[in-house]
Order: sequence, then structure tokens, then C-alpha cells
Amino acid sequence: MSDSRLAPWIASQAQTLLAQRGHAWQLAGPSGLGQYSLAMALVRAWLCDQPGPQGACGVCSACHAIDVRTHADLCVLMPETVMMELGWPLSEKAQTDIDDKKRKPSKEIRVDAMRDAVEFSQRTSARGRGKAVLVYPAERMNNITANALLKTLEEPPGDVKFVLATEAAHQLLPTIRSRCLGHSMIWPSTTASLAWLQAQGVAGDQAAIALRAAGGRPEDALQFTLGSGRTAQAWVKLPQAMARGEVAALKDWTPAQAVDALHKLCHDMLAVKTGAAPRFFGASELPAGGSIGSLSAWGKALGQTMRTVEHPFNAGLMLEALVSQAQIALNSKASPTL
Repeated sequence: MSDSRLAPWIASQAQTLLAQRGHAWQLAGPSGLGQYSLAMALVRAWLCDQPGPQGACGVCSACHAIDVRTHADLCVLMPETVMMELGWPLSEKAQTDIDDKKRKPSKEIRVDAMRDAVEFSQRTSARGRGKAVLVYPAERMNNITANALLKTLEEPPGDVKFVLATEAAHQLLPTIRSRCLGHSMIWPSTTASLAWLQAQGVAGDQAAIALRAAGGRPEDALQFTLGSGRTAQAWVKLPQAMARGEVAALKDWTPAQAVDALHKLCHDMLAVKTGAAPRFFGASELPAGGSIGSLSAWGKALGQTMRTVEHPFNAGLMLEALVSQAQIALNSKASPTL
């Protein structure tokens, strides 16, 4: 994505950060606020042949090399699952191991990839404009991987810059955080978010529902509408479908998507029961039942499920269990003491 296509709140943050001096930045905030987009905007500007006040030019050979994932002076450190999702090539050895089914793609940033990045940072720039290392999501580094990066952050080579983008900064080692310039992601207004979503081709009514479903996070809202198996109409109907125990309402959803949605439904139900406004659904879309005690217990159960949702359980059976839990909680009656 060239800088001209960036969301306006990402472009303004990039311009601010590019005016700062340093060798390492930490971009932190909840998911869906554009950490990866902002990190890429910084990397593009650092490596661009003709950068301007707004960032990268978007048309030079360096920008093109980043577009096609072949820039010799850019190293991306991501879990292999994320690299594959975002179109970044794996190392030859990693790709061979996965193709030969010796192992599955890693969901963490592997220490051998970090060691390759450290070696990369010590090499001479191929194009003469310095080098860049992008780490995303940085919280996917385990302690061994993070410690491998730490020494380079402490004593960085003169022509390399680092950007660590994270959705859980508290999970990073304090020593990593202390060696980076910190930046908290800006939360855009609803008006700006809706305008951007519509510019990406999302219809106005769909954009409003998707943004609400994403808790106001525009990139999560866009992802909601792009090949996720979910629709705005399905979101609106979800609360009542769960109260009726309709497993088919989740048939196109992954277990992780289902748990996330049910967490949001549980949150809104508890909010309404305690006199607050719902955040993710309209008040008229929520079932009338549900006791505070049962909803609280359901929320705790969902939290426990989230910790293991990526494990290779039978997805169909898991969704049936999730819907059964939801139906029981949503149809529970308040006790006389409540």
C-alpha cells in the first residue's frame, strides 16, 4: 500500500514519527488501529529513493521492491502464519519444512528467524539508504527470541532502524520497551472511520454495522467485511440466533471468530443488565433473558476457551458446545435475590 492510500489518521501519525530521530520505535495499541500499516509506512519512507515530507513516493524502484516483497534492505520478523497471510515469503528452509510437512507454520516469531535478522542488521546496505527491520506482532516473540533482539537494540549498527508493532505491549520485555521510542496508536473518530471504510468499497449501512461489531476499530471492521465468512446481516441476527441455539448461525465462522463474537455479546448483555449502553450490538437486537450470574459465568468460560481456541480441536463440536453455552446463559432467569 502506497502512502497515498493510507487512512488519514495513519498518514498523519507516520508524518509525525518520521520527524523524530532514533533507531527503534514501538507502535502500541489494541488490534485494528493500524499498527502494521503504520509500520509499513515508516519502512517505506526510510527505504524510499525519493521520500517527501509525507513519506514514501510510492513509485520508485525501492517502493516497488517493497510492494513485491523483494527489497534487499528490509527484513520482516513475523510468525510464519502471519507472513503467509500477508504475502511475505518464508525462508527457503522454512518453506521446505512446511511443504514437506515436517512441521506446521509457526504462530510465534522463531528464534532462528531473529538470529537471521540480527545477522541482516550487521550487513552493509544493498541500496545505500540503510536497512529496516519490522517486527509484527512483536508480542509473538518469546523470551529467547526477544533476548536475541535485545543486544542489537542496545548496540544498533549505524544504518539500521527497527519498528516493533504490537497489539499487546504489556507482553513485551521491559528491556525491549525501554530501548524503543514509544508511540500509542491514535483511535480515529467514528466519522473518519466510516468515511475510510466506504472509500475501501464497504457500503454505508454495512460499514456502520461492521465498525460497531469491531468495537470502533476500523481495520478490524474492514477485515470483518473481507472474506471472513461473516456478514453485517449475520451480526445483527446473532444474539437472537444464539438464544435459539442455532449452530448454523456460526457455520462460516472459525472457532476464534465465534469466541470473539460471543465475548462481545456477553459483554453487551451484562452492560444492559447493569444499566449501561451496549457497545457491539444494538439494544433492540439483544435477547430479553439472561441473569447476571449466568452471564458472568459464561464470560469466564469464554475467557478460558479463548486460551485454547487455536488448538486442533474438532471445530464443529467446539461450535456446538459454544452455542449450547450461549443458549443456556441467554435464557437464564434472574434469581429472586437479584
